[in-house]
Amino acid sequence: MAESRRRIGLPATLGGRTAFWLILALMAVQAAGLTIHALDRVDLQRFIQAREIAGRAFGAWRATVLAPPERREQALADLDLPDGLTLSVDAQPIVRQGAPPPPPEIMRLFRLDLLGAGPQRLRPREVRLGPPDIPGGFNASLRLPDGEWLNIRVSLPPPRPWHSATFLAAFLVMTGAAALLILWAVARLMRPVRILAAAADRLGRDVNAAPLEETGPVEVRTAAHAFNEMAARIRRFVADRTQMLAAIGHDLRTPITRLRLRAEFMDDDEQRRKMLADLDEMEQMIAATLAFARDDAAAEPASPIDLAALCRTVADEAADARPELAEAISYSGPERLVVRARPVALKRAMANLVTNALAYGGAARLALSPPEGGVVRLAVEDDGPGIPEAEMENVFAPFRRLEGSRNRETGGTGLGLTITRNILRAHGGDVTLRNRPGGGLTVVASLPT
Repeated sequence: MAESRRRIGLPATLGGRTAFWLILALMAVQAAGLTIHALDRVDLQRFIQAREIAGRAFGAWRATVLAPPERREQALADLDLPDGLTLSVDAQPIVRQGAPPPPPEIMRLFRLDLLGAGPQRLRPREVRLGPPDIPGGFNASLRLPDGEWLNIRVSLPPPRPWHSATFLAAFLVMTGAAALLILWAVARLMRPVRILAAAADRLGRDVNAAPLEETGPVEVRTAAHAFNEMAARIRRFVADRTQMLAAIGHDLRTPITRLRLRAEFMDDDEQRRKMLADLDEMEQMIAATLAFARDDAAAEPASPIDLAALCRTVADEAADARPELAEAISYSGPERLVVRARPVALKRAMANLVTNALAYGGAARLALSPPEGGVVRLAVEDDGPGIPEAEMENVFAPFRRLEGSRNRETGGTGLGLTITRNILRAHGGDVTLRNRPGGGLTVVASLPT
């Protein structure tokens, strides 16, 4: 169904489709109105033309009867005859005896029943009516007192429903004004929908986004109120979850602290070292979990930053942290590319990608592409074994690690990619994974400009 709509060229937006159907309906109504107007005007023109022709023909008969025989031709020549009326005085009639009469509608239209009326001295001695040479008229032969015939040929000229020179221009101006009014009205009607869509997009990026103004028509106010209520419920849910996790983290730190104190008094140095290492790992995992749950990056204000410089900084810091892999870390792309983002959060996301590439792929090649379609893309390539296609989406789940040892030194906490995706989606972007044909993995991070 959607494919068929695209084939017939329907606009993609709701406002465009509404305007399309309204303008189409306007054109249909205009066409119907013009047709009715044209038919009515044609009937009126035929009536007026018939009355004028009938009146001129009766006047010509009167002038012919009253004129001397030698002046009849001149009398007819002096008359101003309308289009469609031809008169001549002849010795023979043009309508033969017994010819079929004109159609009844022609008889009524031209009032031919009045030919035999009037004063006795002006009445024709004989009246013959016959069909016309072309449809839409008639022929008549009226015998004069001296035996000659006044032959009348009548043919209605073609109707002209649009005889005004300015009619077409006025009609086009009127139609164009109506179409512009429809477009303006539809744009006004669709404005609350666009505002609601923008508010939903802001809420998806920032749960603490400003609420919608509850103004306008009743339906718009109702929708805005429902949206604000939904946003408030989401904020309460997030706040309750964060508070619960913070309480859990606080409660966990207390026994960890007690265990740490007890470990300090152990006589076995090796066991003390292992226990303290496990406790450090537990604290770090709790801290990472709480940071993920609080989503501190959402509270950071956005500002213009040089993404190219940030990429080079992350690459340099990774090279300093892993000097043995410094040769496998590189950056390619523009020297300067400014985007609006949260600097600390974005740096954290990029550092997670580079750290994963070095940990699992032994290399991190950053390639920043210029903006295309309002989107900037950063690709991070490594030389590792890649990720099975079935696990491409699963690795973004919290605490999901493909490395099965559960050791933080080799597998981390399993929150790196989850945090990275959350940060990028909070900016209106995303992160995707794909295996390279020659081996290795490519992580593509996208951001709006």
